[in-house]
Amino acid sequence: MANKRLLKMPFIKPRQAAAPTGIFLGTEALWVYRSGTATAPYSACYPHSQNWSSLFHSLAAELGPAAMQLVLCPTYYQLVIADKPAVPPEEIPQALLWSVKDMVAMPPQNIHLDYFESPLANSNKLQVVITDKTELTTIVQSADAAGMNFAGISVEELMPTNLFADESHARLVISHVPGEEVLLTVVRGGELCMHRRIRGFRELDTVGVEALRLGVADNLSLEIQRSMDFFESQLRQPPVASIDLLVQGETDALAKAVAVNFNQPVKVVDCDQVGAKMAELAFSEWQRGRA
Repeated sequence: MANKRLLKMPFIKPRQAAAPTGIFLGTEALWVYRSGTATAPYSACYPHSQNWSSLFHSLAAELGPAAMQLVLCPTYYQLVIADKPAVPPEEIPQALLWSVKDMVAMPPQNIHLDYFESPLANSNKLQVVITDKTELTTIVQSADAAGMNFAGISVEELMPTNLFADESHARLVISHVPGEEVLLTVVRGGELCMHRRIRGFRELDTVGVEALRLGVADNLSLEIQRSMDFFESQLRQPPVASIDLLVQGETDALAKAVAVNFNQPVKVVDCDQVGAKMAELAFSEWQRGRA
């Protein structure tokens, strides 16, 4: 997959002796993950009201200099599909700008974009990540002013690729950050083969066991089956080997209720807070980039 570290901001100069840190930026909170050496890994949540200067100065005071692998939640970007322009690679970003400018409610001069490609053969589509240049610049410059810098900036859809980076079989991952729509991804060998947002499950983390049994799990299973059918018939790929749930709430009950509808094993990814796990996966992405 091209461009795993998306949304480069080249005017920010990296600092030396900065500790690698995974960051997940949610709508109302930021999660941090830093690997431990002699101690346990550090994980924390920082509520914010988009006062970026205050937020990053608080982080700097707590963590010291950090090289942050930042992952954005969908509040801060749009992800659209566009045909791959028939131009040299260095001209693709400019060509994409004119392809996607009518897909978003944002003046072209405010668009900052990057893209990644599908690992599947014969795909002429690009996944284009679009952010507001002013907002992203403010975030990056606020971090820089606090003595922090970014090793890379990525998006939520790419994080499940870090769960099973060495797996040769495709796995379907259902992830849900509370307050967001459910994200369905299919990953294989550290690459993103397919993704979609599933509407109607924004409060999945609060659904009780009885409600899961009385229809919620079956409705989710229907959406999973539709995606599996598309993956096999339209994308001409072998069936996924498992279904993995990265969710909060009644996870075991959800896994059992979904499992009765499939031949594949349904597994729960171990985590207390999905936002915290996203920050850990951001750290894993930094490690993969260094390998």
